[in-house]
Amino acid sequence: MGAYAARLAGVRTGRIATSISLFNLFMTASRLATLVYTLMLGPLSDRAGNAVRTLLSQARGGASFAWPRIWEIQHVFELQLRLIIIAGMVGTVVGSLLLPMFTFMYVRGVRSFERTKSLPHSLARLFYPRVMLEVLRQMRVPHYREIFGFSTRNIPARLLIFNVVVTAVYAIGVVAAYYASVLDVNVARTAIGISGIINGIGTVAFTFFVDPTSSIIVDEAVKGERPESEVKAMVFYLALTAVAGWVLSQVLLAPAAWIIAAVAHLVNHGR
Repeated sequence: MGAYAARLAGVRTGRIATSISLFNLFMTASRLATLVYTLMLGPLSDRAGNAVRTLLSQARGGASFAWPRIWEIQHVFELQLRLIIIAGMVGTVVGSLLLPMFTFMYVRGVRSFERTKSLPHSLARLFYPRVMLEVLRQMRVPHYREIFGFSTRNIPARLLIFNVVVTAVYAIGVVAAYYASVLDVNVARTAIGISGIINGIGTVAFTFFVDPTSSIIVDEAVKGERPESEVKAMVFYLALTAVAGWVLSQVLLAPAAWIIAAVAHLVNHGR
């Protein structure tokens, strides 16, 4: 959501590069939070994987109860991952509702940075009581007339379609790899390593199909070739399709995990 707000703030201030620079700062903090979330996901997969590994050894010894128990552990772990995806979707919805607040913060940050030429000082100003009160005033649910007033007429359909797909890929890149590590515990480390490739594919797809098109729309608005309302519409529908991408990720989780497990098995045994 921060990227969308940064683009709209860039149109309002005419300072695209500065807005994107401020966004990169917040993006760094977001990536650090993602590392913490991945670290917390590890123990869940370790416990499930260790339990499956123990039951597999018992199954090879002829224990008939082992396989139903293995399937139960994998099913419980899948439910846990789906809850994590739901939490991500809820966060995306909340972020979408807070887009006016994020845009206001970027606009204030850009103007403050232009005056002070100091990023730490500009960030510190966000914690001033008066500024915090102004930011809180921007926290509002958009009126339904605003929502239904956005038109897709001048927004390329491929931009929105690719945004759904890219968001879905990002959403399941890590969790599907961890799920695959429990589906086939013999290639667990290889499966988890594939998550980096999946996220890399998502990044390349975003760079080729989503970012350039949205950047052109923003640049045209800054030059006066498009009204700001079209940028607002683009931001709204990008947020909406991001939520749709999280919904799609629920459908793709299990197939993606099985594909990752198969690829990991092929990499390990195809040498």
